[in-house]
Order: sequence, then C-alpha cells, then structure tokens
Amino acid sequence: MSEVEDQDQDQDEVERSSAPLLEHLAELRTRLVRSVLALVVGIVAAFAVSEPILQFLLAPIEATLRELGDPSPTMQYTSPQEYLFTLFRISMVFGFALAFPVIGHQMWRFVAPGLYRTEKSAFLPFLIASPVMFLLGAIFAQYVVTPLAMNFFLGFADVSSIFANLLSGTLENLPDSAAVVPETQEGVRVTFFGKVNESLDITLKFIMAFGLCFQLPVLLTLMGKAGLVSARGLAQVRKYAMVGILVLAALVTPPDVVTQMILFVVV
Repeated sequence: MSEVEDQDQDQDEVERSSAPLLEHLAELRTRLVRSVLALVVGIVAAFAVSEPILQFLLAPIEATLRELGDPSPTMQYTSPQEYLFTLFRISMVFGFALAFPVIGHQMWRFVAPGLYRTEKSAFLPFLIASPVMFLLGAIFAQYVVTPLAMNFFLGFADVSSIFANLLSGTLENLPDSAAVVPETQEGVRVTFFGKVNESLDITLKFIMAFGLCFQLPVLLTLMGKAGLVSARGLAQVRKYAMVGILVLAALVTPPDVVTQMILFVVV
C-alpha cells in the first residue's frame, strides 16, 4: 500500500513540476504568434510605401549624380524580377523596423516575470535605448556617410549620361529619327549606369553597419552593470580594441578610406 502511495505522490510531483513548463510554452507560443502577426502587418505596410522608401534611400546617390553633371539620374535593373525583389527586400527590412516595438514588448512581457524588480529597473532602459541608438546610427549613415561615400566612389568616373551629352550641344547635329551615342575622340568612354539592387545594397550596408556600431555604448554600459567589464579593464585593452575596430570597419564598409575612417572614429 505504501508503494502505491509513494508512486501516486511521485506522479503528483511530476505533474506539478511540468505544469509551469507547459504554461511557459503556452505563453511563449502566444508571444511568438503576436510577434509574427506584427511582423506580417509591418511588411505589408512597408510594401505599400516601398517605392517612396526606395527613392529616399537612393536620394544621396541622386544628389551626387546631379552635382557631377547628370541632369537625369537613372537606375536600371537587368532582370524582370529584380525590381520587385528589391521592393520585397525594402519591405522586409522596414517592416521589421515597424514591428520591432511590438516584438520588443512581447519579448519583455515574456521575460519580465522571471526577473527581480532591480533587474527590471536595470534592463528596461537598455531595451528602450537600443532602438533609439540604432535609429541615430541609421540617420548618421543616411545623411552623412552615404553622401560622402557616393562622392568618393562616383568622383572617379564620368557619370554624365547619354542624354546629358545630347543636351550639351549635339542635338542640332542629329536627324529627327536618329538616336546616336556621341562620339569620343579616343579611348573608351566609361559611363555610370547604376543598378537598383546594388546601389540599395550599399545604402543598407551603411545603415546596418552604423546602426549596429551605435549599439556599442548600450552594450558596454549593460556589461558594466552586470560586472563583466570595468573602466580599468577597458583601458588595459584599448590598443587591441583600436586595432580590432579598424579591422571591423574595413570589413563592414566598402573598400574606401573615407567611410572606414568615419566608422572607426564613431566607434
């Protein structure tokens, strides 16, 4: 009889111990479903305005081309699906950005019950500061870094379009039905015809690189609060950190000294 009672007691303990796990899994499922729904809504909303977003992201390239003498900046795509996939990429990135407040809130609601009050008060400011710092880094990349990089890259090439050459004095020499590329005296004419997806890649890389690097103060402060790093310890590894930051800046930025040094100085 005692063995049966012991078995029943053990079974009750197993059921009581498994109940919190099942509750946590159900809570996790709820939070994940809400996060996915928010992401889908964000992607759909971003896709609805993806073309204006693309124009905004390509604005630094447009301004640089106009400054260099191209009156009609033009981007091209070389496959039927390329432009549509470019808009999909924009909607994915900016849809996640729109849904991040909801996703972060769902993460916090799932994690917060397991934290002490002091841990909540210490962690919550960083959860708010992180997206703010990323936004500041993205703004810095869009309005400062990308224009400088485009001036550096496009300054090496002749970016005047065929239409610019036609408008510069060759129109009166052309028959009405002719479409002729202006002749060059010697050499090969190098003209910029930017692809939409490649130009967008450069802009998004800058935004991601500087947005993530602006997270460094948040990360170091959080690690300091947790006792993982100290000011003295950081001072001791400063020279190694500078070399590492320089290497990282060379890896995440295009191969030019200007953007590499800007990222190095910012970090």
